[in-house]
Amino acid sequence: MKAVILLANGFEECEALTPADILRRAGAEVFLASISDDKAVTGAHGITVLADVLISELDTDGIDVLILPGGLKGTEALSESYQTAELIRKTVDAGSYVAAICAAPSVLGKMGYLDDRNMACYPGFESEMPLANRTGEKVEVDDIFITAEGMGVSLEFGLKITELLYGADLADKIAEQIRKA
Repeated sequence: MKAVILLANGFEECEALTPADILRRAGAEVFLASISDDKAVTGAHGITVLADVLISELDTDGIDVLILPGGLKGTEALSESYQTAELIRKTVDAGSYVAAICAAPSVLGKMGYLDDRNMACYPGFESEMPLANRTGEKVEVDDIFITAEGMGVSLEFGLKITELLYGADLADKIAEQIRKA
C-alpha cells in the first residue's frame, strides 16, 4: 500500500507523524511530501520534519491513501496549493482514500467533496463546510473520505486508515502492540 502525507509549514505534527508511524508498522510505503520547494517543513509547534519528497517530484500513481494533517497555518497552505488540489482530484478520481484531520477536512469541504457527507473536524470548522454533516464522531468514514476531529484522536485516525487498507485484524494487532508499550 502507498500512503502520501502532505506537509505544509504550520502542520500539526502528531496528526501527520502518528498515522505515518502506524501505517509503516502495517507495512505501507509512506511518503511525507512537502508542498513547498523545501523538504524541511516546520510544524505548528516548531518541530521541523524532513520530508521524503517534494510534491512536485512525487510519483502520484498508485496512491492508496492521501492524508492531510491539520494545523491552522498548514491547512491554509494546503487550501491555497494548486498542486494539493490537483493531487486530491487525482486521488478521488482513482477511487482511493482521502483522509483529513482537524482543520484539514475544510480543504475537502471547499472543493465540494464533503457536500452531503458525514464528517468529523475540529469543532468550529464545520462552518467552512456548510453542506457537510458533522456527526460528532471522533473519526468518521463516508465512502472514500476519512475525517477526524483533531490531534487527540491521531492514533484512532491512523488505526482507522490502517483498518480500511489492511483489515481490522492487523489494525487491532498494531493497536494492541502499541498500547502495551
